[in-house]
Amino acid sequence: MTTSQTGTEPRYAFETRNVNKVFTGANTVHALTDINLKLPEGSFTCIVGPSGCGKSTLLRILGDLEDATSGEIINNLSAKKVPTAAFVFQEHGVFPWFNVLQNVAFGEHMAGVGKREREERARHWIAEAGLSGFESSYPHQLSGGMRQRIAIARAFATGSPSLLMDEPLGALDAQTRMLMQEQLVKLWELERKTVVLVTHSIEEALLLGDRIVMMSARPGRIKEIIDVPFGRPRSMEVEATPEFARMKQDIWDSLRDEVQASLRLA
Repeated sequence: MTTSQTGTEPRYAFETRNVNKVFTGANTVHALTDINLKLPEGSFTCIVGPSGCGKSTLLRILGDLEDATSGEIINNLSAKKVPTAAFVFQEHGVFPWFNVLQNVAFGEHMAGVGKREREERARHWIAEAGLSGFESSYPHQLSGGMRQRIAIARAFATGSPSLLMDEPLGALDAQTRMLMQEQLVKLWELERKTVVLVTHSIEEALLLGDRIVMMSARPGRIKEIIDVPFGRPRSMEVEATPEFARMKQDIWDSLRDEVQASLRLA
């Protein structure tokens, strides 16, 4: 499987050139090696790979939460007046002392947006996330899936042009995760932010992504970039198609050796 070529060069949100990351301390860990990646604006990219291969580290480097040891990271979104990236992590990170409306509006509150404007935008994304009627509820009153919807709505409400997501649905039960996958596709198709999502699930990557970046065992390198051929808008019915099943098996066949290698490193 190879990335298809088009006649028009897209605009890139992020580019990495020969990025390396080494953690030093009691033990030196080479987390990433020679990462060369271009992320088109408005694309949905999923990163898969074995545990410990540097997926989350790469995401944090893209979001400027971590410095690369060497190489170049080009952020073509940094000229915009809003934060370049909003993050969603596996642990939803909502504030227990804020209600739903306050949580979703928090990013714009910190950016100095006026109360009326930020609450109007927050209410829009609360509705899109299926949380209307819960604006005054607090996180402890809601299910895990609803709390994660708060985190996703908050990320969209910031107005940031990119969204970096690290296993955002990984802690949910299987049925809630399926519903949240559908919800995430729906929300992204409304605004087409540049999304990078780290996942261990091949099915999730095929369902959500425009393309899949497959990484090797540590030190993490890009083993393959795969275009996902399924059109938009996309629903979970695509999982029942023979092509979905074939691609899932092909990706696992390519990934299996990397997973086995990572187990030997553990």
